[in-house]
Amino acid sequence: MTPFGNKVRELRRQRGVTLKQLAGALELSPAYLSALEHGHRGRPTPAFIVQICEYFNLIWDDYEEMHRLARISHPRVVVDTRGLTPAATEFANLLAERIGELDEATVAELAKRLRAASLAPRKTRRARATARPRP
Repeated sequence: MTPFGNKVRELRRQRGVTLKQLAGALELSPAYLSALEHGHRGRPTPAFIVQICEYFNLIWDDYEEMHRLARISHPRVVVDTRGLTPAATEFANLLAERIGELDEATVAELAKRLRAASLAPRKTRRARATARPRP
C-alpha cells in the first residue's frame, strides 16, 4: 500500500464511505480505486487528488498533504546512482533487494535517518541520487 492509498482508505473509513460508493461518486471502477489504494497503480494525477479532496471536503492544508503523499507514492521507483560512490550504489541495491524483508520499526528508523541526513548541511558538493518512476 502506498502512503496516498493508505490515506484515502483512512478517509473512507473515518467517514463511513465504501470503496464502491467513492468509486461511483468519482466515476471510477471500484477495481481501479482498490488498485490505487493497494499500490498497484502509479502515482495519481493532480486532478484526481483534487477530486478526492473535494469529495471529502478537505481544507487547504489537507490538500497540500494529499499532494505530498501522492508525490511519494509511486509504487516502483528507480534510483540513479551514476556519479555516486560505490557504497551509495551498494546501499541502493541492498535496499531494493531487501526492503520486503524489513520490519516496520527498521523501515521507520531508516527513513528517520535519511530525513535527518537530508536536513544536515553538506560539507562537500556531491551528485545526488534521483528517484524517478519506472516506465
